[in-house]
Amino acid sequence: MTMNFHPASFCHDAVFAAVDAAIRAVPPVWPLSASVAVNPFLGQARLSLAETAARLARTAGVPVAMPRAWYRERIETGAITDEDLAAALAMAPAELRPADLAALKAAAQLPAPAPRALPTVADLAARTSGTDWPGLIAERFGAWAAGYFDEGQALWAAPRGKGAYRAWRAVATRDLTPEIIGLQGFASHVANAPERAEEVIIRAVERLGIASEALETYFHRLFMTLGGWSQYARYQLWQAELHGACDTTIRDLLAIRLIWEEALFDRHSARIAADWGRARTAYAEPDRPTPEQVVDAILQEAAERAQQRSLCAMLDTPGRAEGSARPSLQAVFCIDVRSERFRRALESVDPGIRTSGFAGFFGIATEHRRFASDMHEHRLPVLLNAAVTSCAGGAQHAQADQATRFSKRAKRAWGRFKLAAVSSFAFVEATGPIYVVKLLRDALGLARAALPNDPAPRFDPPLDTQTRIDLAERVLRAMSLTGTFARIVLLSGHGANVVNNPHASALHCGACGGYSGEVNARLLAALLNDAEVRRGLSQRGIEIPDDTLFLGALHDTTTDAVVVYEHDHPSAAHRRDLEQVRAWLAAAGRLARAERALRLPRARDEANVARRSRNWAEIRPEWALAGCRAFIAAPRARTAGKSLEGRAFLHDYDWRQDSGFGVLELIMTAPVVVASWISLQYYGSTVAPQVFGAGNKLLHNVTGGIGVVEGNGGLLRPGLPWQSVHDGEKLVHDPLRLSVCIEAPREAMTRILKRHADVRALFDNRWLHLFALDEAGRVAWRYAGDLEWTAVGARVRAEREEFAP
Repeated sequence: MTMNFHPASFCHDAVFAAVDAAIRAVPPVWPLSASVAVNPFLGQARLSLAETAARLARTAGVPVAMPRAWYRERIETGAITDEDLAAALAMAPAELRPADLAALKAAAQLPAPAPRALPTVADLAARTSGTDWPGLIAERFGAWAAGYFDEGQALWAAPRGKGAYRAWRAVATRDLTPEIIGLQGFASHVANAPERAEEVIIRAVERLGIASEALETYFHRLFMTLGGWSQYARYQLWQAELHGACDTTIRDLLAIRLIWEEALFDRHSARIAADWGRARTAYAEPDRPTPEQVVDAILQEAAERAQQRSLCAMLDTPGRAEGSARPSLQAVFCIDVRSERFRRALESVDPGIRTSGFAGFFGIATEHRRFASDMHEHRLPVLLNAAVTSCAGGAQHAQADQATRFSKRAKRAWGRFKLAAVSSFAFVEATGPIYVVKLLRDALGLARAALPNDPAPRFDPPLDTQTRIDLAERVLRAMSLTGTFARIVLLSGHGANVVNNPHASALHCGACGGYSGEVNARLLAALLNDAEVRRGLSQRGIEIPDDTLFLGALHDTTTDAVVVYEHDHPSAAHRRDLEQVRAWLAAAGRLARAERALRLPRARDEANVARRSRNWAEIRPEWALAGCRAFIAAPRARTAGKSLEGRAFLHDYDWRQDSGFGVLELIMTAPVVVASWISLQYYGSTVAPQVFGAGNKLLHNVTGGIGVVEGNGGLLRPGLPWQSVHDGEKLVHDPLRLSVCIEAPREAMTRILKRHADVRALFDNRWLHLFALDEAGRVAWRYAGDLEWTAVGARVRAEREEFAP
């Protein structure tokens, strides 16, 4: 039986404006081959935490803060003080917040109501029929999507040329599963649907009687029911828009999901009409936070203020002053929090060593082709387009490159033969015993995967002299590295050398697009060793001594071993220097591993930490960026000699060398934003793991070569595995929004925020906290939103002293 509603009052433009708004509310997810951290709240950047809680409660049924017990424990231990609670309470909307501090504490004693998503037609049909229609939709949609989006895993991938909607129709008209389960006529319903996805969306809105005010929330709800598949389609749109194009895949997915809604409504309308009418009314209501959601936001703000107090106290303590003498070694690392621990260890082995932090792509935004590879890797932040192209090896490597390509193609063909249905059983019978040795070696952790060691990379095509000089100057000034060069300057990217880990690329460098950072480091080293470039830099006031040698390196964050690519630039004059550098790096590695062993489960000593990367059964080879909580852009002297416990992004920056504040603008609009994506991915995977986390590693199966599912099918799981934030007994990541501390005039930061509305929204809505450091490196000002600042810490104390009687 079909029940006809009177068509809602709307225009087509309003429908597709709502479609676009719902699409923008969905975060993208990158494929496993080059996964990068993504802010799951990207589409809610212009909302506060409480407003986001209201939105995601309705569209996803998830909280955006921790259970009340998590905050209550910190209040009871004194980690969160009354001062923290009072300050957070004062910032909340007056009409929704508790009346006073006592009322807030009383609310914290009670569990927060569990959020419930607004029902879809599939949800209502499931209630009345007893059939799990949402689960069936997820299973059937996932089975199709795994083939359609496949990136090389499937032996027979689905055709893509006709678009997602048409490709799905071709499969759905032959899929009898829905009809067997009880949805009679589904194949005919699909066959009779309009040819174009846009027409499907318009028809479904009319048939389901959705008012224009309800469209965006309803569409967002449907996208959330598709899990990571809608996020992967959003990624395809992101990539297209980055290059000035468009992609309609995610719109097609909405049309597919609406066809299911139509079919279920036609089947069950008599029994769900009243409930659906109430649901449509609820969808049309605005997203208003409840007092309970405001309480959660207040408690989250208080927890972050508690952490900020300890950060302020650390920065108030004078750092280790840098001498004017020539350093015994300069080492530039990525700003990644894992580098903080290694930098601190390296500086401790010799007082003459100086380290600094810079975004791990080292200013070289390259599209790179590795040795013997047909693929081009985007080794740059996902917010940028490639500025240059590069490849591994020169003309002398061409013959070896071709021979290795042939060998790899044969290996791939052999691997596909192993998996083919016509050969799998015969293959095991004939060759299975040959693999016994390999299986034992891998199981015992005896195999050692080689670190990236391609021939030296080069720009392809080569850059002209003027471009090379401009690029070198821009990078050195952005690093605040313009004088007092050591004999050896190490440029160290980072990566993670692990086995049997679908999320391995997530352990690599986010600034390098989910790849390891040695290519960018080696390209920059070659650029800065170039005699023509050095002459050009000298004319621009940057004098690099003749005996300074730049070398690329790679810090393996799982073993804390550092490989130096010294053969890129062989120098007999630096042989003894390099022997000493290798000794220092080895000593620093032992110290860093010993510190990490204290946090890693079952890591008895530093030697055990190094072996974890070779254990194919190890679900926690390292903690990656778990625990990240601060971003500091200041001279290294402000943090040198202080332990930040591997929880802070450290970007060297001296505003006195930054004429016009162009470097400051770059830091605030690129590294800070990337760090916020990382921080909020960990946050989302912790507070709402059922939607923004990848689930249990032990149940993972890679699908399509692009992501993981739990079990044998269903929805793609984005975000981080639970084992990345939890050690089996407790959380190892405190979900705290990032505190950004920058030593620069706040007037300059205000002007930058005025020019960049998207960045300003992150700070105005407190997805990030911004602090200005004074001339001594102490926290002096807090950004209060709306381009206003308030005095804090040392600044408040100074003002009190100034006006004391």
